[in-house]
Amino acid sequence: MSDTIFGKIISGEIPSEFLYEDEHCIVINDVNPQAPVHVLVIPKQSIPRLVDAQLNDQALLGHLMLVAGKLAQQLGVGDAFRLVVNNGAEAGQTVFHLHLHIIGGRAFAEGHMAG
Repeated sequence: MSDTIFGKIISGEIPSEFLYEDEHCIVINDVNPQAPVHVLVIPKQSIPRLVDAQLNDQALLGHLMLVAGKLAQQLGVGDAFRLVVNNGAEAGQTVFHLHLHIIGGRAFAEGHMAG
């Protein structure tokens, strides 16, 4: 288990309300939301960054994507949301335990991420 804040949340050392939990991951609200819906999909297995994932993590990574879609639907943003993974400090990653941000509930400006 990771000694990051997410590892401590997963182990129960730091209390948190889980919006979803299964054998592979948890989903919690982001403590600094950037939109009306901003939740984190966090694998129970600690992978520091996306680039640290290995071939044997493929099923877990796919599972995280499926959970993200399911939760986006349940949270009412299934038709329009962003799924973000920050990789590295310069990209905005502050907790080095891989996690996916589901961000929705507001319109997003067009920009370099449009496509």
